[in-house]
Amino acid sequence: MALLTPLFAFLYHLPQVYKWLLKPYYVASFFMSIAFLAIRKTPGICDHLSTQREDGNSCDFDWREVEILMFLSAIVMMKNRRAITVEQHVGNIILFSKVANVILFFRLDIRMGLLYLTLCIVFLMTCKPPLYMGPEYIKYFSEKTIDDELERDNRVTWIVEFFANWSPECQSFASVYADLSLKYNCAGLKFGKVDVGRYGEVSKKYKVSTSPLSKQLPSLVLFQGGKEVMRRPQVDKKGRAVSWSFTEENIIREFNLNELYQKSKKLNKPKGDKVSQSQFPTVPEEEELEQQEPNRGGVEESKKDK
Repeated sequence: MALLTPLFAFLYHLPQVYKWLLKPYYVASFFMSIAFLAIRKTPGICDHLSTQREDGNSCDFDWREVEILMFLSAIVMMKNRRAITVEQHVGNIILFSKVANVILFFRLDIRMGLLYLTLCIVFLMTCKPPLYMGPEYIKYFSEKTIDDELERDNRVTWIVEFFANWSPECQSFASVYADLSLKYNCAGLKFGKVDVGRYGEVSKKYKVSTSPLSKQLPSLVLFQGGKEVMRRPQVDKKGRAVSWSFTEENIIREFNLNELYQKSKKLNKPKGDKVSQSQFPTVPEEEELEQQEPNRGGVEESKKDK
């Protein structure tokens, strides 16, 4: 089942996926992922490689290479069980294919291993996955603009994503969050994003760790009247993020978006007609998070790609 799920997901989204699959990042990643296979199977090249096969056939995998590939395939299947988008499935396959290539090349010849590892490092530093550029109803904040907009109108509820461009999880989640903004954005319910990798003061103020080991990226926070109501993933008393899957279904259920959307659509009224706090989803007392003190600022224009 772990093999069929990513396959079906890929086939279902293939018409929308092929465009970004043909981008330089994925094309280069594909060739790097099959590098060892190509060298081991290419006549004229494989003839000069060493092998541990009993029949001496250097153009086929030996038992240890098959073992390494099977082990890393199992890891990919386990990782893909938690993947929520096709991009994450493909990204996991690419990542662990490169890991397998590094191990196999070093085992074959240390010089080839060093060369391939150097190529991987250069590729990682110079080539980044393409960012999501599809349609969305999302406002992008800076450290000077987020607070003023959150407290501008107490009737408006904001769902804000704290993200970093370098985070693979944030990149994969971008299309899911954009789709939610298209479905649920209205007069009383709005969506925002702030790059805490760029604005360090925001990450400190809202207690979102930007460490790659923290598992707090991305973080979704629900605000009403400029005050934090709930967030996912939650953070325990030791500052560690509780594991949570950023699927569209989980977000709709946890943030009660369907009910919130129906109530928020009615907020297109004079500002004097305020909505009570009880209309918004609440969190059990033991899960309440420390409220943040808002500061003054401006707001950037919303981004909308058609």
